[in-house]
Amino acid sequence: MLSFSTCWNNSRHIDGEPMIDEIVEMGFSNIELSHGMMITKLPGIQKAYKAGKFNCVGVHNFFPSPVEVMIDAPDAFEYTSHRSYDRKRAMDMTLKTLDIAAQFEADYMVLHMGSVPMNPKKWTKKITQMVEDKVDIDAPKKYDKFKEKFIKKRRKIAKLYYARAIEALEQIAEKAAELDVKLAVESRSRFEDMPNEEEMITLQEHFKDNKHVGYWHDFGHVQLKHNIHILKHEEWLASMSPYLLGSHVHDVYWPKLDHRVPLTGELDFQALLKHIDPTLPHTWELSPTRKREEILQAKKVWELAFPQTL
Repeated sequence: MLSFSTCWNNSRHIDGEPMIDEIVEMGFSNIELSHGMMITKLPGIQKAYKAGKFNCVGVHNFFPSPVEVMIDAPDAFEYTSHRSYDRKRAMDMTLKTLDIAAQFEADYMVLHMGSVPMNPKKWTKKITQMVEDKVDIDAPKKYDKFKEKFIKKRRKIAKLYYARAIEALEQIAEKAAELDVKLAVESRSRFEDMPNEEEMITLQEHFKDNKHVGYWHDFGHVQLKHNIHILKHEEWLASMSPYLLGSHVHDVYWPKLDHRVPLTGELDFQALLKHIDPTLPHTWELSPTRKREEILQAKKVWELAFPQTL
C-alpha cells in the first residue's frame, strides 16, 4: 500500500486541512501523520478526515509535537534518558499519541526508542566521514579498528538503556492492545540510537507473541548504515521480514543524504522490495526540500515498476 507522510509539507502550512489537500492532490489518499506537528493544525486535519479526504494509515510519535518544543524534534524526550522527567514526558506524549491514532483509526504508530549516551559527532558522523574520505578503502585497517572500537564501546554501555526501552515498550504495548494500534519500532540512522540491529532482533523476539509490536523498516536509515559497513541492507531486511509492519520509503545520495525522492538515488528498490509484503504500508517520507514535480515524476515511475504496492 502506497502512502505519504506529512513530514514533507508540514512546515509550509499553518492550517492542517490545506496540508492534507496538497498531498491528496498529488494522488496520495493514504497519509501518515508525522511528528513535528503543532497542535493548532489538528482541527484542520480532523476536518479533512471527517470529510473523507484521506485515510490515516498511521501516526509517527510524537503527534502532535510537545507544546514546549518549538522545532521538529521527535527525540526531544527519550525513554532511555537519565532524567526521570524526560522519561515520564516521553511516556505521557506517547500515550496521548496513541489516543489520537485511535481517533483517526490508524493501523500503526511509529516509535523511536531512545539512544545510548555517545556523542554522534565522535562516532557515527566520524565513521561516515571516514567512508566519504575513502579511509575504508585506502586504510582499511585504520577504518576497521575504529569501527570495532565504536561497536565495543556501545555494547559495553547499552544494557541499562535497552532495559529502559523495553520497560517503556511493555507499558505502551498494554494501551496499544486496548486501542488496537500496532507499535512499529523504527530502524534508526545512527548507531548510537536504540535499538541497534543486535538489540532490534532481541526486542522483536521479546515481543514475538504480541501482535501489537513489530518492526518498521526505514529504507534510508538502513542504507546509511549499509554505507558505513555496519550491515548489508538486503540481508538485514530479509532477516527482519517476519516482524515487518511497514516501511518508510526514501532514497539516499551516497553516503549520507537521506529522505531523497525514491528512484533518484542509490537504492535498489527492485531487489529490496522482494522482501516486503506489498500490502503493507510503503510510506514515502521525504525532506521538505524535495520538489513537487520530482515527487510526481517518481510516483509515475514507481506505479509502473511496482504496481503491487498500490
